[in-house]
Amino acid sequence: MSLEDLPPDPAPDGGPDGGPGSAPGHAGVEDSPGGVRAALEAVLMVVDEPVTEEQLAAVVGLPTARVRELLHELAREYDGYTRDGGTLPVRGFELRQLAGGWRVYSRAAYSGIVSQFVVDGQTARLTQAALETLAVIAYRQPVSRARVSAIRGVNVDSVVRTLAQRGLIEEVGTDPVSGAFLYRTTAYFLERLGIGSVDDLPHIAQHLPGLENLHDFDDASL
Repeated sequence: MSLEDLPPDPAPDGGPDGGPGSAPGHAGVEDSPGGVRAALEAVLMVVDEPVTEEQLAAVVGLPTARVRELLHELAREYDGYTRDGGTLPVRGFELRQLAGGWRVYSRAAYSGIVSQFVVDGQTARLTQAALETLAVIAYRQPVSRARVSAIRGVNVDSVVRTLAQRGLIEEVGTDPVSGAFLYRTTAYFLERLGIGSVDDLPHIAQHLPGLENLHDFDDASL
């Protein structure tokens, strides 16, 4: 998910820092399992670039100051600290504040394990999820991860990284509006399929049932 898929920043009179005009919380967010903290985590798990506090505040309908406080709490929790000064096991991921926003990353200490996992995966067959993601990219290229996620209805970040690591897809510039990276299939992809160009791709329905209506997704519907 990229920034264009999130709501616009709150209006100036919306009191983003908790003033009198602050927007009320979205119905059900605070009463949902896990509350607002869990809602923020859910959004952070699907973004593929840092997201601003103002955008997160608009999503959950809370003042920016409150969201900022919750983000710092989450970051400390992932680092192994509780709100009352106690300690917890350090998580394998961390919440970083950079480039004007927040995003979840795998912890640097485990980079070797993550790299080994990705490399080992190159010798394994593609999963159904990877095949479906590759199909969406092949038939809709160039396309961003956010758009692929919207079409498939799930987070595809790890799958896209795996496909890129295997040389089946590659980055090809950025979206002029959102700045999100765009992806396309590679010459190696065509070689593995034994075709000369993407124009030779077969009809998708007979190979991946469930994606028969892929071409019905246009930019307006996403």
